[in-house]
Amino acid sequence: MILTTGTYLSSNLLIGHEKTMGGPHGEPTTYGISKQLKALGFDVVRLKTGTPPRVAKDSVDFSKMAIQPGDTEPYTFSFDEIYYHNNPQEPCYLTHTSNFTHDIIHLNLNESAMYGGIVEGVGPRYCPSIEDKVVRFFDKSRHQIFIEPESMSLDELYVQGFSTSMPRHVQEQMIRTIPGLENVRIIRYAYAIEYDAINPIQLYPSLETKKIKHLYCAGQINGTSGYEEAAGQGLMAGINAALSISGKEPLILHRHEAYIGVLIDDLVTKGTLEPYRLLTSRAEHRLLLRHDNADLRLRDYGYKIGLVDEMTYQKYLEKKQAYEDLIVRVESFKVMPNKENNLYLQSRGSAVIYEAISLAELLKRPEMNKRDVRHFIGHPYSDDALEQLEIKIKYEGYIQKAMREAEKMLRLEDKVIPEKINYNLVRNISSESREKLNKIRPQTLGQASRISGVNPADISVLMVYLESGSVQHDV
Repeated sequence: MILTTGTYLSSNLLIGHEKTMGGPHGEPTTYGISKQLKALGFDVVRLKTGTPPRVAKDSVDFSKMAIQPGDTEPYTFSFDEIYYHNNPQEPCYLTHTSNFTHDIIHLNLNESAMYGGIVEGVGPRYCPSIEDKVVRFFDKSRHQIFIEPESMSLDELYVQGFSTSMPRHVQEQMIRTIPGLENVRIIRYAYAIEYDAINPIQLYPSLETKKIKHLYCAGQINGTSGYEEAAGQGLMAGINAALSISGKEPLILHRHEAYIGVLIDDLVTKGTLEPYRLLTSRAEHRLLLRHDNADLRLRDYGYKIGLVDEMTYQKYLEKKQAYEDLIVRVESFKVMPNKENNLYLQSRGSAVIYEAISLAELLKRPEMNKRDVRHFIGHPYSDDALEQLEIKIKYEGYIQKAMREAEKMLRLEDKVIPEKINYNLVRNISSESREKLNKIRPQTLGQASRISGVNPADISVLMVYLESGSVQHDV
């Protein structure tokens, strides 16, 4: 069984001092599950998130805003053509709050659910409400507001950066002080929502609960905020539940292999007391977690567990082989110091050469790119392969350093900690480390090393203890 309760677990909608039991958009809340989880020994926490108002597109004056066009090239983590080409784009627009907006907020702070004492749950640090931003960052005269389309087919825009729990009449006043939104028509008002979740340190990295075998949790019930985080967890919980039914080992993605790996490891190792969002800064190996190598990192796993079909996998193997051939060719290809080549280099704003140089070395120059590779080798390699080559060669030293650090961490991941180890019998580790290890029960030394409060000296002591062969278990 997989629990994916979203923000519906004993949820309350909050608009001003109005508190309504229910989920987003008026759907009913989920009763009873929170009490059952508490009765079963789960640590249940109360969290809060919110959403900005939605406004009618035809009521917005875009002439007072700065256009924010999309990327000229499509960048995705998927290499399936259905996602990749000819998707139409809609621009976003940038505007800002004004002093009038801030004045209205200050005058009505006591009307806000957050500042009026109505909210019980802990809100997200990285997506604060507009009233929270105005109070916390009082030295800022304005805050960014992005106007984003929600759909290609709906006349509805998302006012990003304007989350609020103010009453409806105050929202009407506030939003009309923003340039371009003076005559806006609100389709759906902003609201805050508070709901129950579990402390995620009660989960294994497979997202199976430690207290109940075969019960998995995914999404906001694990303390995360955001659709993307929920989707990633749902995928992994589904995979591991299916593998469990088949009697197979769970799929655990490491931190250097996928952002999903970072997300889940953070949750089950560190826990969270506020809605968690996955930021690139949380990934210490983020140089390895690029869009261009997503298939090289993950497609073998997908094929192994049955989520990638044979035809797609064969295409991937062909692409991988072509890329490896391209690397060999570029490293062995010599650019000669002749007149033709030097004229080309000058046209590209690059220094002339006086001796033969490999194309790989030439590509390390800042002004050279994949277009120059195609000029010299004249082979119809795909843009994907050429871009991946350019990244590999230009950042080679940094990538190799990141790989060495990842391999060092993997050695700790390979050292499994017995499930019922008695940490009270491990001498010479700090009291805080012993307390955290007993609470979280990490599965590997690598996971133990990432627990807040467990220091490197304690990891060294624990490693010696595990290798001594005299590990004692809880009775």
